[in-house]
Amino acid sequence: MVQFDIITLFPSMFESPLEEGIIRRAQNRGLIDIRIHDLRDYTEDRHRTTDDTPYGGGAGMVMKIAPIVRAIEAIRLGSKSSRTVLVTPQGRLLKQETAGRLSVCSQVIIICGRYEGIDERILAFVDEEISIGDFILTGGEIAAMAVLDVTARLVPGVVGDETSVSGDTFSNSRLKYPQYTRPEKFRGMNVPEVLLSGDHQKIADWRSVESIKRTLNRRPDLIERADLTDREIEQLENIKEGERLT
Repeated sequence: MVQFDIITLFPSMFESPLEEGIIRRAQNRGLIDIRIHDLRDYTEDRHRTTDDTPYGGGAGMVMKIAPIVRAIEAIRLGSKSSRTVLVTPQGRLLKQETAGRLSVCSQVIIICGRYEGIDERILAFVDEEISIGDFILTGGEIAAMAVLDVTARLVPGVVGDETSVSGDTFSNSRLKYPQYTRPEKFRGMNVPEVLLSGDHQKIADWRSVESIKRTLNRRPDLIERADLTDREIEQLENIKEGERLT
């Protein structure tokens, strides 16, 4: 089981997302434990202050370090596999392998920033900074949900069909192959014949080729670091050769 502890100024933002779908079922089955902590509960003044003006001047407010550190120290488990994460646009980009690494921890503490950021000294109390993309949100809550969701679904048992997880986009440094379901024909668009053939080997080969082709066209940077089998390398070369001939 992985315990997720989220430190936030807006606990209610997590109420609905955590009560739906796979995440709710995983909590009910005891596979994950999600606890939301109101940062204001760790302040020591009667106004429950969590931010202040920045030293050196400038626009906006900066989150104070003391309440956050009190929260971390009160929440953190004694286990060596407890990990404290700060979601911030300055962090390393969240990737599938990042989630895989976090999914084997006993505890993941996620800190949600707000305003102009957090006192820089917070970095002495966190294990890593994670960004979900090159854009700015109004706060870290949505980013924290993303980190929680992508990590939780990699915890064994959370997703019923483990092959669904292993075949996910990015799981093997490739984009996922196209998917189809009923009806077989829709407004002149048909499901590829191979998927109706019942030939599992042909279907597997088609999916592999389509996955490589899609990745090559949309995210060639992923192909460069993909761990391809000899068969997949052959498929890649055939795809490139076909593109050169057209």
